[in-house]
Amino acid sequence: TLIGLALASVMALSGCSAVTTAVKKRNLEVQTQMSETVWLDPVGADKRTVFVQVRNTTDKPIDIMDALSTKLSNKGYRVVQDPDAAHYWVQTNILKLDKMDLREAQGFLSSGYGAGISGAALGALATGAFTSHNNTLAAGGLIGATVGLVADAIVEDVNYAMITDVQIVEKTDQQVQTTEQANIKSGSSSSTQTTLTTLDNKKRFQTRIL
Repeated sequence: TLIGLALASVMALSGCSAVTTAVKKRNLEVQTQMSETVWLDPVGADKRTVFVQVRNTTDKPIDIMDALSTKLSNKGYRVVQDPDAAHYWVQTNILKLDKMDLREAQGFLSSGYGAGISGAALGALATGAFTSHNNTLAAGGLIGATVGLVADAIVEDVNYAMITDVQIVEKTDQQVQTTEQANIKSGSSSSTQTTLTTLDNKKRFQTRIL
């Protein structure tokens, strides 16, 4: 599926949301987990087009756009600049990359897509795309960037975690109804709930990568 490819692509590069452990004797262990599994139906070669958008709302200078696009191209997908010309959109937001206790990292993962990240800005995800085949889009690992952060911690076990939200949008011939709800707080005792319902031809899948 497309999700497997996107996640696997980022993993192979260096990991969209990897938990990296620099252990004694310079051993490096990298693990990648998803909060939810996303399955996409296989499509023909003419639909293997993807528009990719990557956002980084951390304070770390990480850029996976070129690496992700190259990996997708190597897998037979055509990365396009026009979202209207793509069958898939892949929207990725790197939320947090820092030294982190594993229990804290698991808490971020289990809270799922869109949940708040303390100390990290949650930027809105704009259009992004991905194309599918028989692979599974599960995000991957920015190992290269993480290795640099771990370079000064090879004497003891140190855990670094990257938290990334991923949204996959797939175009379909059918009409899709999407309902979004937002609670806007007004002071400490009241809030306003807003509901927006739209009709379009896009299916949306969301997951969080650790």
